[in-house]
Amino acid sequence: MFEPSDKPRLFGLPPGADFPRHLVEGLLERTDGLPPEALGRVTLIVNTRRMARRIRTLFDAGPARLLPRIRLVTDLGDNMELAHIAPPVSPLRRRLELVPLVRALIDREPDLAPRAALYDLADSLAGVFEEMRGEAVSFEAIRALDVSAHSDHWARALKFLTIVEQVEDEGALPDPAARMRLVADHLTDLWRAAPPQDPVIVAGSTGSRGATNVLMQAVARLPQGAVVLPGFDFDLPPAVWDNNLDDSLTGEDHPQFRYRRLMRSLDRRPGDVRLWRESEQNDDRNRLVSLALRPAPVTDQWLAEGPTLTGLDRAMETVTLIEAPSGRDEAQAIALRLRKAAEDGQNSALITPDRLLSRQVTAALGRWDILPDDSAGEPLHLTPPGRFLRQVAELSHATHGAAGLLALLKHPLCHTGSDRGPHLRLTRGLETELRRNGPPFPDGDTIRRFAAKQDSEIADAWAEWVADQAFGPAQDALPRLSDRIAALVARAEALSRGCGAGGAGTLWAGNAGQDVRAKLDELAGAADAAGEIGAEDFTNLLTSILRGAEERDSKTPHPHILIWGTRDARVQGADLVILGGLNEGTWPEVPAPDPWLNRAMRAEVGLLLPERRIGLSAHDFQQAIGAPEVWLTRALRGPEAETVASRWLNRLTNLLNGLGPGGRSALEGARARGAHWLGMASQLEQVDPVDPAPRPAPAPPVEARPRRLSVTQIKTLIRDPYAIYAREVLRLRPLDPLMKEPDALQRGTVLHEVMEHFVRAATADPERLSADELLALTRRVLADNVPWAEARLLWLARMTRIAEAVVTGEAGRLAQGRPARFEVPGRATLPGPGFDLTAKADRIDLDPAGNALIYDYKTGQMSSARQQMSFDLQLLLEAAMAERGGFEGIRPRHVLRAAFVGLGSNTDEVDAPLEDLPADQVWARFTTLIERYLDAGQPFTARRAMFKADMPGDYDHLARFGEWDVSTAAERRSVT
Repeated sequence: MFEPSDKPRLFGLPPGADFPRHLVEGLLERTDGLPPEALGRVTLIVNTRRMARRIRTLFDAGPARLLPRIRLVTDLGDNMELAHIAPPVSPLRRRLELVPLVRALIDREPDLAPRAALYDLADSLAGVFEEMRGEAVSFEAIRALDVSAHSDHWARALKFLTIVEQVEDEGALPDPAARMRLVADHLTDLWRAAPPQDPVIVAGSTGSRGATNVLMQAVARLPQGAVVLPGFDFDLPPAVWDNNLDDSLTGEDHPQFRYRRLMRSLDRRPGDVRLWRESEQNDDRNRLVSLALRPAPVTDQWLAEGPTLTGLDRAMETVTLIEAPSGRDEAQAIALRLRKAAEDGQNSALITPDRLLSRQVTAALGRWDILPDDSAGEPLHLTPPGRFLRQVAELSHATHGAAGLLALLKHPLCHTGSDRGPHLRLTRGLETELRRNGPPFPDGDTIRRFAAKQDSEIADAWAEWVADQAFGPAQDALPRLSDRIAALVARAEALSRGCGAGGAGTLWAGNAGQDVRAKLDELAGAADAAGEIGAEDFTNLLTSILRGAEERDSKTPHPHILIWGTRDARVQGADLVILGGLNEGTWPEVPAPDPWLNRAMRAEVGLLLPERRIGLSAHDFQQAIGAPEVWLTRALRGPEAETVASRWLNRLTNLLNGLGPGGRSALEGARARGAHWLGMASQLEQVDPVDPAPRPAPAPPVEARPRRLSVTQIKTLIRDPYAIYAREVLRLRPLDPLMKEPDALQRGTVLHEVMEHFVRAATADPERLSADELLALTRRVLADNVPWAEARLLWLARMTRIAEAVVTGEAGRLAQGRPARFEVPGRATLPGPGFDLTAKADRIDLDPAGNALIYDYKTGQMSSARQQMSFDLQLLLEAAMAERGGFEGIRPRHVLRAAFVGLGSNTDEVDAPLEDLPADQVWARFTTLIERYLDAGQPFTARRAMFKADMPGDYDHLARFGEWDVSTAAERRSVT
């Protein structure tokens, strides 16, 4: 197949060439005229299964012929000659072996990382070890590092690395990277002694890993061996190869750096890399991109070589640049173009490392029932069984509130064995009960009490099932990982099958269920390596392991619409290539932080630098942008802030802008094509304009209007009558929160109880009128009524700050009168219109002359005297009711004083303006107000006189506030 040569053979295909197709055609050309078995003697070594499948598909297209042996790099050790090399240890087992050591390190050095990062740290540590073996870096080299000039963190990490070396005994099985290096070294020795005479070709690899690089060198030196490089830049000048791609610290982020290292290992020059075969690609674009991606130290070459570039219009005529306002707009434009490609039968691929963008595009394509062939799949921890298992795992260590319990019971995989309908009805009834009556942290008895009131045949069994499975005993001990996995599977299956059924429900059904179960089985098989593990650590471990695995949809995807990650796209070909998410932090991705070795330490011992990933991404970009038709897309703004264009896109646009009218015209043409598609996406999202809703002012019939309100609702009637209409006429109540929070209402209720007990005690025994007594009562009431530990501590701290002021104020109030009653219910009737006014006074005192003193405790802001005269009539109306004998157990009395008593940051007292607005006058105003709103012609106007324009209301969404504002005239409308 190849002419005899004593020099290593290196071939290449330029960026943009359909690598698998040209690889196959080159093989056929080189075996043309040879016996039929010549092709069958070829061994073709590729680096991905996707590429192997593509090559096989190309051969299957015919005509019939013998096929070459297609091998994966990772499968080369699977033959008898290499049987003495031990099989690799499971990557999961190796990481689990490191978990106890990392846990001990976190316990000893808690500032190193949070507990949730336990498995991630073990994973990164295992990655360092694998990289050391793949790059043939010994522990002696690590120990020899001088960290005196580095911070204490790196010295501590280096010490830990040397301690962990003890787990690497000589009898331990090698990890996959170490075995791959052993295989490569052994094959090199075998081939050096007895080189195979049949052709061996390594194709599609860049040699970025040490073991692969060794293998490529060995193959290139074989008598009939060759290496075919994808995306080789034949336009890069020799001076750049020689002067700027030798130093890893400055050149590793260049797309051709790995090729320079390979050539240097083989003692070859760039000119020695021959073209595998003539291919079709946009050579003008390749020259433009090659110049744009020059190493940073020599970008001044733009000035010298830029003016010599020709064919800029041809280079950019099939390039479209999308600069979308947001990620959603970017996804919509991409989906539109992929839809057109599907209609035209055009092979199209979206290449992006941004999984959010790919999911948005997939969702947008669903509008037209197009399912793309996504190479990545969905992470297992986001699949239904993955989410369900994580929720179940949390039961072992977390106190489940009402929200967590209902999320578990409502999960589609919960109670799927039988009686799914009754289960859902009971769950919805439980949600209503918890919203109305709580408690925020239900337990088994809560569920049983609820079930006892339900009319359902399975209610009792259902309650016991929930109590047993959702509120089982917490596993506080440290059982072994295998025990935790078994307990998790048992509980998850019990929750999935439900009460009164057998099996595991539908928990393990479908691709996702099978994949999750397989991952759990793999974890159980390696569990002995981890020993004991805490419940919370186990949940974090489970999440990390499931996050690292993926599930592929079982549905048949569209054959021409593909979504590739950058690795899958390196040696693929498509008519239309869309490079999505071209922003810094995405293309290229930010290198993951290494907690063990910094950049300088890595360079010193010969490990891969963070720039390696940037260089690989640069190569992916250079390879993909050479496609026949290319889209370059980015969003100008991300979810939280404006974005920065990818450095490669930035270089390309800057170069074009500097190439005179021709370059600027070519760039503007690409932008214009992008603007056209963005406009189409915008039109697709357009809706018919709808007139904004008017400001409502409903006028219900007199018989439907409320005949009973409390004194606190009168303020609402004055400020926002529509809220009274919605609550009292339409009978709409705000939905109670599922998880009751320690809000201002709860705090007010608690402090009211504290003050009642405190005043009673101080009245009976003046010696107990002290700050210590007040704080002791506060602790007891908080313990009995507030289930939130944080709220108890916070509210007690607030009371501690104001205790002395409260005691001082109370001493003054007790000097004026003696408490007669607390929480006094009251009611007064307007006989004319037939209206009842209700109230509950926090406290009514009587002075020695028999006059009444009314106090209302406030934890928030108190209304001033001026506000009380116009809007907040609560105290004034309570005074009027007291003078009319409206409170139980209190005969009609003159009200000497009514005041708000502050229990918040302000502990002052704010008196009601009884002298300025006497009780009779208040009652007359109140009577006029009620008579007015009991008139059929009076509407209930929305937000009539709010204290602040932006003050929220419970019924603003019903009134469609926002479509109108306070300056909009109300539209009166009679309702029946």
